[in-house]
Amino acid sequence: MIKIVGVRFRNAGKVYYFDPKHFQIKPDDHVIVETARGIEYGSVVGRVQEVEDKKVIQPLKAVIRVANAEDDAKAARNREKEKDAMRICREKIQKHKLEMKLIDAEYTFDNNKVLFYFTADGRIDFRDLVKDLAAVFKTRIELRQIGVRDETKIIGGIGICGRPLCCHTYLSEFAPVSIKMAKEQNLSLNPTKISGVCGRLMCCLKNEEETYEYLNGRLPGLGDSVITDDGLKGEVQSVSVLRQQVKVLVDVEDEKELREYSVNDLKFKPRKKKDKKGGQAQLSKEERELKELEALEKKEGKSKLDDD
Repeated sequence: MIKIVGVRFRNAGKVYYFDPKHFQIKPDDHVIVETARGIEYGSVVGRVQEVEDKKVIQPLKAVIRVANAEDDAKAARNREKEKDAMRICREKIQKHKLEMKLIDAEYTFDNNKVLFYFTADGRIDFRDLVKDLAAVFKTRIELRQIGVRDETKIIGGIGICGRPLCCHTYLSEFAPVSIKMAKEQNLSLNPTKISGVCGRLMCCLKNEEETYEYLNGRLPGLGDSVITDDGLKGEVQSVSVLRQQVKVLVDVEDEKELREYSVNDLKFKPRKKKDKKGGQAQLSKEERELKELEALEKKEGKSKLDDD
């Protein structure tokens, strides 16, 4: 067994693991560690824990020290310097007339590098910009192009639910989201209603995907023929996924009557999986727009905020 502790370097960022050594480390403590970018200042996530050696990717770097008052002050100064770096970089971007939107600036703790995050519609030739910035800051400069989801993760905001955005508050990694999840949850396929602030499909569609897949798998489809527990035959008119209730149009003598049953009181053939072939021509305008959003998400790939 080996001891590890999780450390995060930015708000809702990816968690990296280090060897806590002999230090008494508690959640929310600040620590100084060595990373691929150099010496960094991070926040401890969770308690020190023991895991099996085979679950740890070696070599596991150790915590250098628990941050002291001087380290805290230096980190605060870096945050202030980043504001000036943003202003200067924006001026340089305007000077070179580059079609790019600056999102954030970040100093490494040891000031060996300044990272600038930006968005752009295509590839940008920023070589002259880097030279100008290096001449001003006298240190290594890195410009990193990010996607709209990463942009929203950095800036933050309020979602349509009225709460702070998940990606900005606690979601450390983006999960793949698809139209299928919206269909499983019987949500409107209007892109404006199931897209987040970033313009992509909402991350929270993933939260209840497994539950809805299980519940839908227990229900008959609309129009399916069923037999009720009282021996009546009928056709499914509607279903309530969460309540697991089914409204059935049953034949009672010479009349038809709409009754509601629990899914456990019905007999029917299991729902067949939909054929994935073809069907493209049958997509509505909304579904086509959602397909385009899915394609954009796949093209952008994984988050570039935590590549290091």
